[in-house]
Amino acid sequence: MVEATARLGGCRMSARKMRLVADIIRGKDVNKALGILKFTKREGARWLEKLLTSAIANWSVLANGEEPDEYGLIVKKIWVDQAPQLKRFRPAPHGRAHRIRKHSCHVTLVVANTKKLSVEQETAEVEVSEEIA
Repeated sequence: MVEATARLGGCRMSARKMRLVADIIRGKDVNKALGILKFTKREGARWLEKLLTSAIANWSVLANGEEPDEYGLIVKKIWVDQAPQLKRFRPAPHGRAHRIRKHSCHVTLVVANTKKLSVEQETAEVEVSEEIA
């Protein structure tokens, strides 16, 4: 089984809002997930659609250029972590200041195939991982 990862760091949106969209596509087929994201009105759907297409392209590279449609790709894992906040001040009455916290998040998405790759591709994958280690 080949797994490919894509990461989005420092997205200018709160983790809580992004998790609402991420929960919708977790465990779904890749084509179905892309369809869901295309017609979801939340801002996080646009970010996740780009991230999912990137993960699919990464999987295709790891599988030696194979077409992802033939192997039944699924969104295996997706998680959203909180990133550092930008802290700003807004003027308030009587010479005071109110704090504004601008949230951001990190998203990690993992796609994996459900159908087996051929033996030649699996051996090539093992050789690539041995070279990295």
